[in-house]
Amino acid sequence: MKSPHKIQDIKVAVDAVIFGYFDKKDLQILLIRRNIEPFKGGWALPGGLVLDDENLDDAVKRELHEEAGIKPDFLEQLYTFGNVGRDPRNRVVSIAYLGLVNPSYHELFADSDADDAQWFSVNSLPSLAFDHQSIIDIALKRLRTKIQYQPIGFNLLNEEFPFSDLENLYKTIIGQEIDRRNFRKKIMSYGLLNETDNVKKEGSGRPGKLFTFNQEKYKELEEQGFYFEIK
Repeated sequence: MKSPHKIQDIKVAVDAVIFGYFDKKDLQILLIRRNIEPFKGGWALPGGLVLDDENLDDAVKRELHEEAGIKPDFLEQLYTFGNVGRDPRNRVVSIAYLGLVNPSYHELFADSDADDAQWFSVNSLPSLAFDHQSIIDIALKRLRTKIQYQPIGFNLLNEEFPFSDLENLYKTIIGQEIDRRNFRKKIMSYGLLNETDNVKKEGSGRPGKLFTFNQEKYKELEEQGFYFEIK
């Protein structure tokens, strides 16, 4: 007698929205050019199917290494996408991840299912495979919200940076002007920036002091219930 229940034939995949930031440029997203069907020759987010003996986090890290040659500085699960028909080959449920890297510390190298890997401005993305534009839209909303209550933006900056770089980063990601005086006052009040002995010359003005982010102090404060907030 046949079972009244249908047998599942669902595959599990991971996709990664990796944001990068070049000084005084648009926010960037890492894309790979596919060398297999479907959408062969088209641009897509790095990702692929999870192996039978593989954890999700290990799978997305493997795919990023294979298809783009990078290891993100920040990586977390974003959302699950499982609409019927999102992949023309099979029923595929994808766990999407949001990641941050400083592009100057990563040399892209495409391999495996990718012919190429490039950074694209979020404001001028090419047509994307599958439902990857929808995934990016959700990731961008998450990033714009999260950066205002968790200091993840420092993952996009150089280890040493002038305060103006931090201002430009927040303005770029949030997508609007910020009150520079209040922004600096609030950031400095947290005591999370260490002033270095180095400076950076920008334009015709005075050289600006360089800072580093004190990750250890932030972790200590977070354990004590500290709440980072930028508005």
